[in-house]
Amino acid sequence: MDVQTLITLTTGVSLLTCLLAVLGGHSYASGRAQRRALVERLSATPQLPPGGRRRRFPALDRRLRRTKLGRKLELRLAATGLDITPGEFFAAMLAAVAGLWLVGQAALAPFFGPIAGLLGVWAAVQFLNWQRQKRIEKFINQLPELARILANATHAGLALRTAIGMAAEELEAPAGEELAKVSAQLAVGASMDETLEELSERLPSRELVVLVSTLVLANRAGGQVVSALRNLTETLEERKETRREIRTQLSQVSMTSYAVPVLGVGSLFLMNGVKDGALERMTSSPVGQAVVLIAFGLYAVGFVLIRRLSRIDV
Repeated sequence: MDVQTLITLTTGVSLLTCLLAVLGGHSYASGRAQRRALVERLSATPQLPPGGRRRRFPALDRRLRRTKLGRKLELRLAATGLDITPGEFFAAMLAAVAGLWLVGQAALAPFFGPIAGLLGVWAAVQFLNWQRQKRIEKFINQLPELARILANATHAGLALRTAIGMAAEELEAPAGEELAKVSAQLAVGASMDETLEELSERLPSRELVVLVSTLVLANRAGGQVVSALRNLTETLEERKETRREIRTQLSQVSMTSYAVPVLGVGSLFLMNGVKDGALERMTSSPVGQAVVLIAFGLYAVGFVLIRRLSRIDV
């Protein structure tokens, strides 16, 4: 190959590369423009859920979802089943913190304003945990019926995917909603193993882990899934009754754990009511502020210890 041919070939390849680069840049810019236009159009259009409720604070919700905290909050809200966006919850929490801050500052002393605000954040987090745990408990109570439906459906010759869709239609929330998500994911090509494992991560419980393990093993290796599900149904019924008895026995202890910090906060209002301005004078010195913080810390430790000691894993 002579020099002239090599120069011509090199020039042609360079021109082709530049042309492909220009076309790729144009395609990339066009895609970004289309995506930006779609986002702006969806943002300008009021998004109404199936129930018809208009979402509030859409700008705050979009900004919050871009952060790591917002994504965690979104996952936590999805686990609770609440019809609320991260932006709405965050705005409500800020309003509660501001209200408690003002109430603590006005009713007790300026020093208690920030403490009341932190109490509002803690109360919001505990509310989400309570809603999530309540949903998990309700789902656990539906597991025996779920296992019975799956066993009857597979005994009738239906595939496991079809049995899950049937159970989603027959069961009420939250089992019906969660199984509907599983059925929708399976319909678009998701694997059975990943979908069921994701379900166990959303609503963690030992009962659900056992059911998911049974279904995953049956889906992988086959076997007597009907007999396994029927035996599992009886076991889940027994565990359901055991959990109910334990919850009844420990109800008084649970109320005591909440009564301890309530009595501590109530004593502050009582002290300030007996002698007006006593708390403000007490918290005007560093020693008094340290004593108050230590007292709140001890109440928090007592609450945590009572909750830990009264927890029984079944």
